[in-house]
Amino acid sequence: MSNTPNYGKRLAKWLAASTIAAVLLFGLSGRWLDPWLWAYIAVVSAAGLYAALRLSDDLARERFRPPEPGADRRALKAIRVIALSHVIVAALDTGRWHLTAVPEPLRLVGLVGFALAFSLVLRAMMVNRFFSAVVRIQRDRGHQVVDQGPYAIVRHPGYVGMIASGPFSGLALGSWIGFAIALTYSLLMLRRVVFEDAFLRSNLEGYPSYAARVRYRLIPGIW
Repeated sequence: MSNTPNYGKRLAKWLAASTIAAVLLFGLSGRWLDPWLWAYIAVVSAAGLYAALRLSDDLARERFRPPEPGADRRALKAIRVIALSHVIVAALDTGRWHLTAVPEPLRLVGLVGFALAFSLVLRAMMVNRFFSAVVRIQRDRGHQVVDQGPYAIVRHPGYVGMIASGPFSGLALGSWIGFAIALTYSLLMLRRVVFEDAFLRSNLEGYPSYAARVRYRLIPGIW
């Protein structure tokens, strides 16, 4: 059996996901010509296209269809609900409710920060073939410590991008309410870093010595 990714199928899925995201965002906001929302969709779509073209089949399965729910399944469900909620509420607030409004210079900061945060997540994903959506020891895939690229600087670079992406997303969407909900998402992700780091220390061979070499979880010199 060929290990070559089926790019046609991947691109079809990417196009469907991008279309659904656009319809959701513009349908909820009612602002089909808003350049800020188009820019936001462009960032999300570009990141999805990069992943569709670059991920190996093995990593794509682990990232998007892991074989088990993992050790932190309940918290993961809450994280996903809140992540979606911040987009829904922000779209409604920006386009229909008009309860809060983020100034355009801050929206630009949010959009750039959102793109950079997404880029860091993708970089971590490409370096780490064990990058999974769930907390588990991947014995079926020969799980081992990865200490290259951004993992030589901090132990959880993917989470750095995820934690930053939420608040930046809220700013880019133009809603302070969406920003506040995204902060809750970031706090839950921060809790997940603590949980996953302890889990890996206890269960993944070589992780304690890696943690001794790379001392910081998220921010060099701080934590």
